Amino acid sequence: MKYTELKDKSVAELNALLKEKKVLLFTLRQKLKTMQLSNPNEISAVRKEIAQINTAISATRQGA
Repeated sequence: MKYTELKDKSVAELNALLKEKKVLLFTLRQKLKTMQLSNPNEISAVRKEIAQINTAISATRQGA
């Protein structure tokens, strides 16, 4: 998801999306530890999405 798509959402929607991504990151890390994850690059992609969501939340709160 691109930042331009994120900045149009409300803070409540962004918080819900953030929670989903954090749960996904947790499950990916568990799969990595149990050697069930086929593509470890998914973890960095999810971390990047979480950072983008956090940036959109802080920008929305500042009124930018």
